[in-house]
Amino acid sequence: MPADDHLLAGLTDEQRDAVTTDAAPLLVLAGAGSGKTRVLTRRIAWQAAAERMDPRRVLAVTFTRKASSELVRRLRDLGIHDQVTAGTFHALALAQLRRRWLDQGKRPPHVLDRKTRLISRLIPKGQTKSAGALVVAVAREIEWAQARDLSPERYEEATRAARRAPPLPPSEMAGLLGAYGDEKRKRGVVDFDDLLRLWSEEIEGDPELAGAVRWRFRHVFVDEFQDLSPAQFRLLRAWLGDRRDLFAVGDDDQAIYGFGGADARFLGEFRAHFGDDAVVLRLTSNFRSTPQILAVANAIIAPTPDDARRLHATSDDGPTPTITSYENDAEEAAGIGRVIEDLRRDGTAYRSIAVLARTNAQCVALGEALSALRIPARVRGASRFLERADVERALADLDRNAANDETPATGPFAAGVSRAVAAAPRTAPDSEAALSLLVELADEYAAHEPEAPTIAGFRDFVAIQIRDEDPTPSINAVEILTFHRAKGLEWPVVFVTGIEDGFVPISHASTPAARDEERRLLHVALTRAERRLFMSWARARSFGGRPVARAASPFIAGLSAHLPSEFEPASAPATDAGLAALREVGLALQEARAAGAGGDSPNGLYAALTDWRERRARVAGVPEGAIVDDATLLAIAKLGPTDESALAELPGLGASRLARYGPEIIDLITDYARQ
Repeated sequence: MPADDHLLAGLTDEQRDAVTTDAAPLLVLAGAGSGKTRVLTRRIAWQAAAERMDPRRVLAVTFTRKASSELVRRLRDLGIHDQVTAGTFHALALAQLRRRWLDQGKRPPHVLDRKTRLISRLIPKGQTKSAGALVVAVAREIEWAQARDLSPERYEEATRAARRAPPLPPSEMAGLLGAYGDEKRKRGVVDFDDLLRLWSEEIEGDPELAGAVRWRFRHVFVDEFQDLSPAQFRLLRAWLGDRRDLFAVGDDDQAIYGFGGADARFLGEFRAHFGDDAVVLRLTSNFRSTPQILAVANAIIAPTPDDARRLHATSDDGPTPTITSYENDAEEAAGIGRVIEDLRRDGTAYRSIAVLARTNAQCVALGEALSALRIPARVRGASRFLERADVERALADLDRNAANDETPATGPFAAGVSRAVAAAPRTAPDSEAALSLLVELADEYAAHEPEAPTIAGFRDFVAIQIRDEDPTPSINAVEILTFHRAKGLEWPVVFVTGIEDGFVPISHASTPAARDEERRLLHVALTRAERRLFMSWARARSFGGRPVARAASPFIAGLSAHLPSEFEPASAPATDAGLAALREVGLALQEARAAGAGGDSPNGLYAALTDWRERRARVAGVPEGAIVDDATLLAIAKLGPTDESALAELPGLGASRLARYGPEIIDLITDYARQ
């Protein structure tokens, strides 16, 4: 066996083709859980072992620091030690720009870690919208324009074409975009998004520099190709020039960042950009989720059996996913909490569970609800890592050492950071892990800027690397995060919540393209689950303290046709009258329980129904709410329907549930009445 064949061990035929082919340019369409990082790293290692590629001339571009770190770790395991240049678009652009400025004898400009402070000075006075909210909205709109590589002159036309609703009239936004650029130049600063444009312009404007860059990076690898923005694509073309040694990995079904400026057309039009002879391969074997979970995910994104995008499970069967409709959002949170505690008693660790929601506001509410139930939970979001007291102290020590000529540059850069970290106080329970991350980031920074690392450069590097990530150390808690933040992650147990029209799809997704992106986003959320998947929605949700009737997402209306017969689709939304009736039922039974009512009250029937539901759920291996939700059970106990037609009139029972459980419920009510 050739010496490099061990690098092909364990690969599927699809993966092996992607690793060994000498085709270029090459695009691999890798569905969720199909092993794209394995393919990317094995290709580098195998091609290097076969002497088709020099790893020292490889540029591997990712979208997150976590992905970059994982790529480097796997390459080391495969025998490629610190030879490949890997990083995010922005981190690589910063490192290469700083090297360029150093060569030219220029002082690198300061990189803003946030736009809002500067933008707040430029907002016109007298706006009716809350000042803080408007500044944030304007900052996001400027980021969109920068990602789309738009000048102020092109902004208005591009906004109309994209059918966007900017926070200010397009003409005012165009003016703000220009004023923001002028203010940065006046202050001698750049922002996160300027880095891509500046480095592209440097390469495009200097043929000698372009030749050196393209000689240095002969083999370009790009992860998550569907997430490229026009600004990133421009830099990629600058790196490549007219060369064709490009390996790209992406998934058209995980293109979910159009709102932020990404353009999935770069993936869909790969051959148009890189030549008709470019090769496109597809990976469809999923190594993450059970067949039952993939049945749900496929039904959302690829409902027909012959759709080439359908994912195929390689794992054993697991429990059937469930979808539960709750009376309101409070009941939804309480129901999720009960299932989590059942799972914990069965041996599932809290950290193995994630609760996903479409919006940040939902996540905050879920976090508060689970905490009130004494369930440890962590709401993930972008962390202000540099503002932590322990991290600030360590960086202050670095500054002091530099003033005393005890700079990290006297030895390996990370060693200087390690000395500062050792002296920093541990001000929080997770300080040790946070400060260890600072040392890890120092190692990564030194790899990006080996010639002349500086403390200022390190601060900029850290701000860029963790800008959109939450580097808070892992604890044994349930993770709560948005669908978007869940991308790239996975858990044994996942709850996908709030699957309602208005959230999924989001209410402002007004165009067909936006709704298609929302459908892909739900697919991403569902495919985070490895073994257990619980879905839910609420028939009423509180907005500003007022309950509002909700309807199930149209995306899940037809799921039952593509799933095992045990799967129960969501029931129809309750009418306003139905919601009022259910609230009455709940209040009546709460009063009955409080008064200690006996077996002749509806509460006695409710207890009998609850016992039946518990037995049914235990046999089926599903949460109790998947059999009949609490509100519907209360309504049955209160109204005591004596035939299936009367039972069918209650909100909360779909046709499938009615056919499966209706006769049992009627028999139970009849037997109870005879007692």
